[in-house]
Amino acid sequence: MVHGGQMKNPWWLTNRAAELLEEYKKAQANLVISSAALGSSYWKPPPQDVYKLNFDVAVFSDLNYSRVGAMIRNFDGEVMARMAAKGEYVYNSDDAEALACRKALEFAMEAGFSNLIIEGDNSNVMRAISSTEPNNSFFSHIVDDIRHFISGRQFVGFSCVRREGNMVAHSLARFARNIVEDLYWMEDEPPPAVDALHYDRLHINE
Repeated sequence: MVHGGQMKNPWWLTNRAAELLEEYKKAQANLVISSAALGSSYWKPPPQDVYKLNFDVAVFSDLNYSRVGAMIRNFDGEVMARMAAKGEYVYNSDDAEALACRKALEFAMEAGFSNLIIEGDNSNVMRAISSTEPNNSFFSHIVDDIRHFISGRQFVGFSCVRREGNMVAHSLARFARNIVEDLYWMEDEPPPAVDALHYDRLHINE
């Protein structure tokens, strides 16, 4: 094979093709992560036969604790399950979000949902857990827990949304401020998140 006026060994071409393919894959991965980091302003339904898990955390510094809110919806936007739960107190928002993601994911799996898109509004955390690269952040141990937890699952995807598109989970986290024990509901629409659910329905096709 002649390239640039010089004879090239076939093995060189094979190696070069492999290098270009790897560069392409990395470029695509970076593109996906960048898009996720920007996020949508509205909640979007998942594909059919897939469920979307939205989570958020509220840190109450005056009370030295955090609270976690999570909701699972189907492709029609119907509520399948939701949670308002106690969380650990942490000083860093990324650490708190990562812990909330782990707790929400455990809830979803225990409730029997394995085909999931996991969505939060913290781009640092969503970028970390969606990447296949080693994580060296201060919450890397939590990222490792999440990656281990989802390994082998039928379908798990990740998405980042702006706060406006994550108000259902945020409302549940704020509602959990004074709870004594974790609360779990199946299918019913929780009063603390009714307004946020209505907002999502208004913009579901945007």
